[in-house]
This record gives sequence, C-alpha cells and structure tokens, in this order.
Amino acid sequence: MGMQVCMHSQVMKPASPSFISTLTFSSFKSPLCFFNQRLHQNRAFGIGNNVSVDLKRRRDVGFVVASGSASNVAFTENWKPDKGAKSPSLSDIIWPSAGAFAAMAVLAKMDQVLASKGLSITIAPLGAVCAVLFATPSSPGARKYNMFMAQIGCAAIGVLAFSIFGPGWLARSAGLAAAIAFMIATGSVHPPAASLPILFIDVAKMHQLKFWYALFPGAAGCILICLIQEVVMYLKNNFKF
Repeated sequence: MGMQVCMHSQVMKPASPSFISTLTFSSFKSPLCFFNQRLHQNRAFGIGNNVSVDLKRRRDVGFVVASGSASNVAFTENWKPDKGAKSPSLSDIIWPSAGAFAAMAVLAKMDQVLASKGLSITIAPLGAVCAVLFATPSSPGARKYNMFMAQIGCAAIGVLAFSIFGPGWLARSAGLAAAIAFMIATGSVHPPAASLPILFIDVAKMHQLKFWYALFPGAAGCILICLIQEVVMYLKNNFKF
C-alpha cells in the first residue's frame, strides 16, 4: 500500500528509509517495472530527475567508444598490406621491371647525344613516372591526360615561381602549392609532376631552358616512356608465366 500511495497519489510524500530498505527486485513483476518504480520513487523522494539524462549519456559514451574502436581498427589496417589484393604472378613482376629498365636505358642513350649541348633528359621525376605507368597502369595518375597536363602545367609553374621569387624556400613552397592547386583544379593529379617546380628551382642548368622546360625534359621523356609502356602492356597481357 505504501508503494501505491507513493506512486499514484496526487500529493507524494517521501517514504521513510525503512520503506526504501524493504524494496527488493522480487517485489516487482519485471525488470522494466522495477526501473519505472525506482524512477517514480526518485522523483518522489527528491533525489533527482536525471535518470533519463544519465541513460542518454551512457548511450553517447557507448557510441563514442564504438566509434573510437572503429577508428583504431581503420588506422591499424592502414599499416597492413591490402588483404583483398591477389598475389602477383611472375610475369606481373618481370614485365613492368623490364619496361622500367628499358625506359631508363633509352633515356641514358639520349643523354649521350644531348651531352654536347649541356642538356639531359634523365631526371628523377621520370623514375616516378615509370613506377606509375608500369606498376599501376589503371590508376588515375597513369592516365595520359593527367600525365601530360600535369607535366606541362607544373613545369611551367616552376619556371614562373623562379622568375617571381628567385631561388630559395619561398619559390619552392609557392611553386609546389601552385602545382598541387593546378592539378586539382584541372582534374589531372599526377604525383610525379609535383616535383618539377622544385627541380627547376634547385638545378642551375635547367634555368637556361626557361619556358621550354614545360616541354623538355618532363613531357618529352613521358612520350618515350608511354611508347615503351604500350609494348610492355602488350607483352604482359599476352605472354604470362
């Protein structure tokens, strides 16, 4: 009776501590009923009305913990090999490697011809171009539009940055930032091209090329590598081992 008065009467009076001590879980029909009874009792006793707030906080904390766990798993997976990738065959390894070797060998032979003019077509960014074209030919960076648009545009940006700021950190920083902005704006992201502005600014023998640097050696070297890539892709698709 005391419990009914406490729950349903219009004017609720705090119950005595002895009444609270006599409440047991078995006196209720279900755990949900027990929770509702305790909620009404807390409000009646003036203990507080923060039960629902506490439950919400617990749910929020649980969500944060779950989200944090998912983020940790994603971070950990980033440092592991791709589980979905199949193991490459021997031909998948040999043909791209042979293509890169052939590309560098031809570029070196061309360097011998250009040496009398004080020029060189073999530059470090072309090594990165070989990696993109031969190892990941289906990636966005290997698209011909991306490659030539980025090579020509980023090289010209390097010349412009050097003309405005001269040699030094400011020209390098501005040239790299402008090159990345150019690739994003034109939809031609090609990572090796981002190094062309820095190469022009830091290598004195490139300065004599001026805006011809937009076509040589980057774009000219890419033409040669593209021709070799076509041969390598044909061999890779038709001669497997």
